[in-house]
Amino acid sequence: MTVVSPFANIRGVKSLIRSLIINLAALWVTNEVVACFYFARGVETLIATAFVLGVVNLFVKPLINILLLPINLLTLGTLRWVVNVATLYLVTLIVPDFRVVGFFFPGLAYNGFSLPPFSADGILALILSSFALSFVSGFLFWLAK
Repeated sequence: MTVVSPFANIRGVKSLIRSLIINLAALWVTNEVVACFYFARGVETLIATAFVLGVVNLFVKPLINILLLPINLLTLGTLRWVVNVATLYLVTLIVPDFRVVGFFFPGLAYNGFSLPPFSADGILALILSSFALSFVSGFLFWLAK
């Protein structure tokens, strides 16, 4: 007879809580910088979205990676961003009060370098917000190591 300690799975719980906190911070930071997300009920929706994003990244994202493996092999990984866009879109379907909204970039000019203004709506907003979110969350996960 084996006795299972109640602390045997503490690493998994700590990892899940760390993932929730990092996803929460990444969603908040990305929304503050790019203003591309809409949380209908404020902080409550932000927490629910972070939880669903963590669960989708833990369980669904590996399945999407396996399904898109042939495409990733053919393109040498350049279309790996499609997985991040798909997971973010799935989160918008699961959490009813969370939406990816269009945003406007006013442009940038600095010492002869300029970026023109542009507006992103629909799928382009989803793609760009997915890039921003994956960059911020990747950076925060790197800091947490």
